Amino acid sequence: MAIAFPQARFHRKTAMDLKLSPISMPNSVRPSAGIRPAGSASTQGVGGGFSGALKSALNSVSAAQSDATRLQQEIQMENPKVSLEETMVAIQKAQIGFQATLHVRNRMVQAYTDIMNMQV
Repeated sequence: MAIAFPQARFHRKTAMDLKLSPISMPNSVRPSAGIRPAGSASTQGVGGGFSGALKSALNSVSAAQSDATRLQQEIQMENPKVSLEETMVAIQKAQIGFQATLHVRNRMVQAYTDIMNMQV
C-alpha cells in the first residue's frame, strides 16, 4: 500500500542527514536552539520552542520529499548526472521522514484526546 503525499517546493539544504549517538541530541532539540526549560518566563524561545522545532522538522521532511521528486523527474528525463541509487536513497529518506511525521502527528492527536477526556 503506497502512501501519497503532497508535493512541496523547498530548498535541498535541509535534507534529513541526522546521525545520533546514544548521548547526542539533534541540533533542533539542544538548549542552544532556543528551547527553554518548563519553568522559564517565556514560552517562546529564540527558535520558537516546540513549535519551532516542529516547523523545522516539517520543513525538513518537505524538502526531502521535493528533493526526491526532483530526482525522480531527472531520472525520467534520463539525465546522466543523476544516479538511480541516489534517487532511491532520496525516496527512502522522504518516505521514512513522512512516516515518522505521521507517527508524531498521531501521538499528538492521541495525547490531545486523552487530555480532553480527563475529568476535572
